[in-house]
Amino acid sequence: MLLATFHHIHIVGIGGAGMSAIARVLRGRGFAVQGSDRSAGRLVAALRDEGIPVAIGHAAENIAGTDLVLASSAVPEDNPELAAARAQGIRVMRRPEFLPLLTAGYDVIAVAGAHGKTTVTGMLTTILLAAGRDPTYIIGGVVNNLGTNAHAGQGPLFVIEADEYRNTFLALEPQIAVITNVEYDHPDCFPNARMLRLAFGDFVERIRAGGALVACYDDPVAHALGASFHANGGRLLLYGKRPAAGVAWCAEDIRPGERGSDFVAVHEGQPLGTVRLQVPGAHNAVNALAALAVVTELGVPFDAARAGLEQFAGTARRFEVLGEAQGVVVVDDYAHHPTQIRAVLAAARQRYPGHRLIAVWQPHTFSRVQALWDDFLTSFAGADEVLVLPIYAAREVDDGSVSHQQLADQMRHPAVAAAASLEAATQALAAEVRPGDVVLLLGAGDEYLVGERLLEKM
Repeated sequence: MLLATFHHIHIVGIGGAGMSAIARVLRGRGFAVQGSDRSAGRLVAALRDEGIPVAIGHAAENIAGTDLVLASSAVPEDNPELAAARAQGIRVMRRPEFLPLLTAGYDVIAVAGAHGKTTVTGMLTTILLAAGRDPTYIIGGVVNNLGTNAHAGQGPLFVIEADEYRNTFLALEPQIAVITNVEYDHPDCFPNARMLRLAFGDFVERIRAGGALVACYDDPVAHALGASFHANGGRLLLYGKRPAAGVAWCAEDIRPGERGSDFVAVHEGQPLGTVRLQVPGAHNAVNALAALAVVTELGVPFDAARAGLEQFAGTARRFEVLGEAQGVVVVDDYAHHPTQIRAVLAAARQRYPGHRLIAVWQPHTFSRVQALWDDFLTSFAGADEVLVLPIYAAREVDDGSVSHQQLADQMRHPAVAAAASLEAATQALAAEVRPGDVVLLLGAGDEYLVGERLLEKM
């Protein structure tokens, strides 16, 4: 089946990061695109501004005139638009089934991993655009310097963030694959860590003959997957924070810079020069190494790659400064896994040394909270104070077995409290913050609203 078989495509759940990106690529390639979502968020507003119609709420009449209904992985089977499409004989596809059609004919660069994949994909894309390659790309967040999360380019490359949720990344056949790290997550899809590791192993096996794997040496699972790939004759490029045998790319002298992190890029033991990032944290220096490894494999010279990296201004909801008022800085970050939380708190300490750091955490999904409970309890040592918001259910239903209050009560931190609602959190912060404070919103839900409302009150 060819993508050209279809002409008018309706996307259910178009307001999500992945589906909005697909909508933009399809429209850029000349398809008629429309969609629906349950609420009108930032991405919905942006799509409408770009001329893509979006209905709020799901109803059978929304699919009128379309010849394909494409649904997000999070959309349930009993969705009225899916039911109407099947009743009318309109083709229904999920994202994993659709991605091979969308990426057909391209050299695919797929970035996978538990953490860092949005940033690495954004870095890669920024470098390639700066180098004149004009790739097609799909990123799991809006890149600040690009102002979008997707584009239909004219070049042969398709850069895509490879999502492990519901094994979506197994729909891809990359020419170059990146694995930043592999840590247990998505317990609603993977019953245990072993099943998640097996899925990443399957992803590696989908690399095209003659292709390459870029893997992080610092992560034991990514490293092991790379070693297995190399043992079977695959081309492996390792990167990591420190020099080690077999590591092609490493970083020396990682330090706070004027705008983010600075480091010296070292390739095959040879220092190439200082890279000055706009994003903070040692973890972002490592992310930059992954991007350098890929673009070097694609023939981009180091100086051009460095220039592109220095243009990268981060992505929305990844250490995004929402604003500053009365000497209080408010930052939002998508961190919703213990490892991400620790890394972001460390980056905040680097970026704002000597400031009081108030972490406002919205736990994301009941299944994740239960699966990683003990790890969450010890994730906030880098914060001076912690405020826990009600658990964001997302696609799940609260069965009453776990609550944010229980998390706060058991958290191993000297200054932690629970807020009954977003509004209660906003009121508490407004009464407490003082000049010099940094309020850091953490989560993958709507916790950013607390930051926006706090700034309005000040």
